[in-house]
Amino acid sequence: MPQTLCSSTMFTPSGFSPHLVPSEDPQGEGPGPGPGPELAEGPLLTSASLDTLIQHLVPTADYYPEKAYVFTFLLSSRLFIAPPELLSRVCQLCIKQQQLDQIPLDMAKVRKFGPKILQLLTEWTETFPSDFREEQMVGHLKDIIHRIAPCDEAYWKTMNQILQNLSQKLAAMSQSEEGLVKFNVSSSASDKMVAYKTKPSPIQKDVLSICSDPYTLAQQLTHVELERLSHIGPEEFVQAFAQKDPLDSSQPCFSDQKKKTSNLEAYVKWFNRLCYLVATEICMPAKKKQRALVIEFFIDVARECFNIGNFNSLMAIISGMNMSPVSRLKKTWGKVKTAKFFILEHQMDPTGNFYNYRTALRGAAHRSQTAHSNREKIVIPFFSLLIKDIYFLNEGCANRLPNGHVNFEKFVELARQVGEFMAWKQVECPFEEERNILHYLHSAPIFTEDGLYLASYESESPENQVEKDRWKALRTSILGKT
Repeated sequence: MPQTLCSSTMFTPSGFSPHLVPSEDPQGEGPGPGPGPELAEGPLLTSASLDTLIQHLVPTADYYPEKAYVFTFLLSSRLFIAPPELLSRVCQLCIKQQQLDQIPLDMAKVRKFGPKILQLLTEWTETFPSDFREEQMVGHLKDIIHRIAPCDEAYWKTMNQILQNLSQKLAAMSQSEEGLVKFNVSSSASDKMVAYKTKPSPIQKDVLSICSDPYTLAQQLTHVELERLSHIGPEEFVQAFAQKDPLDSSQPCFSDQKKKTSNLEAYVKWFNRLCYLVATEICMPAKKKQRALVIEFFIDVARECFNIGNFNSLMAIISGMNMSPVSRLKKTWGKVKTAKFFILEHQMDPTGNFYNYRTALRGAAHRSQTAHSNREKIVIPFFSLLIKDIYFLNEGCANRLPNGHVNFEKFVELARQVGEFMAWKQVECPFEEERNILHYLHSAPIFTEDGLYLASYESESPENQVEKDRWKALRTSILGKT
């Protein structure tokens, strides 16, 4: 049975613990009649009813929720209530508490409240712009601002700025999605992964003919990683594992699940492509010496990725070199200086829940926090493990407690993990783009798994009957030979 998070397992770094005490509701049973919760150095808010949590989000003339609370609740609330309904309820509470439907308005009171609601709407639109793709959301936003705007001309200017920034973000998101569609169409051969036909001709391009410097390739891989990460919204991590709330009789919050996680899925596909590209580049050369050179090149690229803080590309390269069609090339590996490879493998060893990697990641994160340049700020986590951590957090802890309260302690930890990722993905890549290298990384043909095995057997003959039978079957199915 799912358990609540224990305090001993909580990570609550400075600045990320929403300490809230309801002003009139010490038991947390519901929103009190007062102006809302006060910030306090009290115990961490661990659970509350959904109504109470919504009340905590609503600013007043004298209260504004901690920024960490705003992010945590806006991130997790979509598991219980759709964003348009949440914004509608927030607006209704604001109208009621501030008497925004009264004529005349209490100008002094609204002038104290105005900047706070504008701040909340600014944070919401900047952090979760995809929520505002629905016209309802923009309608609620405009309605609440129109109610306070008569009190101060500056509110109109702020509203226009919010809408302008939001429009730019939504346009960028649409452009990104169009780019994903075009990439999927243009690289359909890559997605299907081309089959092995014949040994490549001498004029066919390979990675060493495109880029022979490991550091340069590691930089360009970092470009790809950061560009793809930049499109992933924090809500995708929640929506990837969203299930219908059993206490809600309405439809699930996410009808178009695929679109809600498209950037996250595209990033996982990129990791898989890089794995297969590495394996293809190693299996493709006809000569053993050339294959060994390619392996040593990718070992150096992986080491540079580690030094940069690009752990995702590092793991993809190691995974590609550990694929069976590559690892079975014993004669080729016999010509490789493997000491550096074993060191990298040790760093990414899954033993102890990836203890070595997690230690290195903490070191990179610390360097990022104290960095003075974008080069030192780069932290690109091993993404599949990040997803796995979030998945097990979601599966291992109930969203609601037996009394129906939201298990907010769980969502504080979820927000910590996602918030850390959000900080990392915003780093601007400090390296110059090399268009020809980037094009090759995205478009170079790659073998299917069967193609890799056939190329591997053609390079180094099968060692046992199982391999011989598979080789024969692949030559028949792929090359049409018997």
